Amino acid sequence: MSSKIRTLIIGLDGVPYGMLKGLADSGVMPATAKLIDAGVFKKMNSTIPEVSSVAWSSMITGTNPGRHGIFGFMDLQPGSYKMKFPNFTDLKAPPFWEQWQEKSVIVNVPSTYPVRPMNGVHISGFVSLDFDKSVYPASLVPQLKSMDYRLDANSELAHSNMDLFLQDVDNTLAGSIKAGRYLWDYTDWQNFMFTFTTTDRLMHFLYSAYEDKDHKYRYIFLEHFRKIDKAIGEMAGKIGDRDLLVMLSDHGFERLDYDVQLNYLLAQHGFLKFENGPETALQNIAYGTKAFALEPARIYLNYKGKYPAGSVEPDQAAKILSELKDLLTSLKVDGKNVIRDVYTKQQLYTGPCVDIAPDLICVGAAGFNLRSSFKASKLSNKPVFTGKHTQDTAFLLVKGTADAVNIPDVPTVADVKGVIEANKNGA
Repeated sequence: MSSKIRTLIIGLDGVPYGMLKGLADSGVMPATAKLIDAGVFKKMNSTIPEVSSVAWSSMITGTNPGRHGIFGFMDLQPGSYKMKFPNFTDLKAPPFWEQWQEKSVIVNVPSTYPVRPMNGVHISGFVSLDFDKSVYPASLVPQLKSMDYRLDANSELAHSNMDLFLQDVDNTLAGSIKAGRYLWDYTDWQNFMFTFTTTDRLMHFLYSAYEDKDHKYRYIFLEHFRKIDKAIGEMAGKIGDRDLLVMLSDHGFERLDYDVQLNYLLAQHGFLKFENGPETALQNIAYGTKAFALEPARIYLNYKGKYPAGSVEPDQAAKILSELKDLLTSLKVDGKNVIRDVYTKQQLYTGPCVDIAPDLICVGAAGFNLRSSFKASKLSNKPVFTGKHTQDTAFLLVKGTADAVNIPDVPTVADVKGVIEANKNGA
């Protein structure tokens, strides 16, 4: 290995600051506890919206969605109501491994599919559709398959058989750890980034197992984190005192009580109208619609000339946005406020992609997950998931020769790239 300072970045998808601290303090994650004691450990803000595609894109580019162009897991094709799923080819700002001269190994970072040639190794994270398009160089594909490397856990299993789902999660974790060990010595890297995403899958379905000490699957939940901690300790033990270690999550998690349907709300209050009566769908939006919502919690004005059934004139926008804000901020379910904050795109984003950003972006209050189905038959329902994303409880842990340098009091995921750049060379 080179004598130059190396950088190890470990991602724990969705793990909240309080959970990581609790698992470290209780002895479930002893290796992580040592890193916390030796480094700088802070609560961190995610992006808005607080979903992995947006957050990881912000982290790897060091920019906001207004510059990198990723606003959610799905978007609309220009001039239509047809859906598309943005991927790595849609990222408008370069990731750090394409900006830095050193060789990098990048494993399982969400929303980096399909991979492209780079200086080192890249295995994309979810959503990755084709194994062969998920690995660079392609010569690694047979080796990864021999390790039973999986691009993602099969979450569909959780809806029918929780035991099979948990076994699949465990197998996915085991395969990724095997790949990490192999790739550690595969090339002479300067930057090694490894992301655990099974944490997110586990918490969506079994956050209750974390909160409830008598839960049927609590031991399995904690055991999964023990295995991750062991892998963290193994990687951390292989770098030198001068090297930089960064651990982070892209967003946090909390208990989920209700799913709340924004398009149902908009339709009930006359903002959203459909053709064909009850056959509601995105493609059936009718003229006269003022606004519609896309996952997650993004509201778009139905501008004339921008959409096929667009009817909103630019001079009407301010009034409609004000009406929408009043409606959203006053929304209650079981006497509780549903929405914590409502932002305009100008409040959140800067850059050349602001024109395609949603007009309003909402953040749910504690316990409320904001959904955007076009076929919902009621405002709220008890969800299948037991856990939901949070925007303000991610974590950042930095350990190295300059681990106290250039870390904001309340960092954001978009700050992480700058923190690494400043600290990896001992600034």
